[in-house]
Amino acid sequence: MINKLILGNNTKKVHFIGIGGVSMSALAEILIRNNYIVSGSDNNSNAFTNNLQKMGATIYKGQHQDNIKDDIDLVIYTAAVKEDNPEYIASKAKNIKLIDRAELLGTIMKIYKYPIAVSGTHGKTTTTSIIGKILIDAKKDPTISVGGFLKVINGNFRMGNSEYIVAESCEYFDSFLKFYPHIGLILNVEYDHSDYFKNLEHIQESFNKFAKNIDKNGYLIINNNIKNFKNITKDLECNIITFGSENADYYYKNVQFSPLGTPSFDIYHKNNFISNVNLNVVGIHNILNAIAAFIVSSILDIPTETAINSLETFENPNRRFQFKGELNGVKIIDDYAHHPTEIKSTLASAKRVDHNKIYCVFQPHTFTRTLEFLDDFSKSFEDADTIIILDIFPAREIDTGKIHSKDLVNKIKNLGKDVFYFSTFEDAKKYMLSNLVPNDLLITMGAGDVYLLGESLLS
Repeated sequence: MINKLILGNNTKKVHFIGIGGVSMSALAEILIRNNYIVSGSDNNSNAFTNNLQKMGATIYKGQHQDNIKDDIDLVIYTAAVKEDNPEYIASKAKNIKLIDRAELLGTIMKIYKYPIAVSGTHGKTTTTSIIGKILIDAKKDPTISVGGFLKVINGNFRMGNSEYIVAESCEYFDSFLKFYPHIGLILNVEYDHSDYFKNLEHIQESFNKFAKNIDKNGYLIINNNIKNFKNITKDLECNIITFGSENADYYYKNVQFSPLGTPSFDIYHKNNFISNVNLNVVGIHNILNAIAAFIVSSILDIPTETAINSLETFENPNRRFQFKGELNGVKIIDDYAHHPTEIKSTLASAKRVDHNKIYCVFQPHTFTRTLEFLDDFSKSFEDADTIIILDIFPAREIDTGKIHSKDLVNKIKNLGKDVFYFSTFEDAKKYMLSNLVPNDLLITMGAGDVYLLGESLLS
């Protein structure tokens, strides 16, 4: 089906620039499973590239012009790949068709009767994972593409054999505008990706365009606590369902927290009690994620009992408030938070867990984000007792010298917080081994490779 409807009968060999990423590796797996010959390149090997290699893909270390062979029919690239990339240049020179990752995923989604796209500044991976679990538990046999390792599918991708697909949908570079869902979710909208978006209004315009891509008989599920959310819902032809506060279509009441910080709450629909829910994951933000996922189950006529059971047995994807282990009575948790709002939310969740002191090791992610949100970052660590700041993880960016982690340290210090800067993981590790005591809580935080620090301590 994919051969004929998506890539054309003449396409047999496909190359991925940056195949080791979470979403790129998932797309590569889809094509391999549909009998394409796949190759790809990445700067480093990882679990995803190793898996693809076992499936028959040719994996190149590093990106070089020589990787683009003459018999390649199509090249897939990510938004992070620029026009000066050697493989991009070679593909152009050989007149090989190039499309970006989002276009391929959006085209694949068109095959399905029920494409579900999960968007928002925060919570995409978790909510996509929850919906995926509900669909699996309801025996809908879905295809799932998610931006993290999901235990229930033992990876970041699941190939189903039904009319259901659920995919994480990122706003960066307007990638999600290439998706045409039947059900679209907008969990929250805040200013982020300042290397692309000019301001909050620019981002809201993009989310409005995303919502306009939902088919007119489909559904937009949107958090009504989003600032000026009606700017996003204006001029839409699809059905609109809101969740969030008590004037929304779906909302929660009667929240209580366990000693582990996990919440229980009641779900209501227009003043009608639906069910009590006891989550296995922490945080108010996950209450909202759970309600958004529950709405999807209602639209798809999945029995309430099945959906609630899925919510209550759901476990976080990797790097989402993930308990990594215990060292001499110190609990070590890892979290992907890399935006001020996410940091606040994660630390607020941590505060509800029984602890002595909270140590937060934060690795800022990208120079542009750190510079743009410097003040907000400095104020986001209020619930941590001690903060350790590492060097900025550059990701796709080059250091221009405009911002350094020490600038963030100084801002936090001016607020009277206990904060330290370390330029290496080893120095940070020595400090923690000298200062952590039983019942302390250590959280490694950021979208880079900071998780390796916690794993190093445990090993």
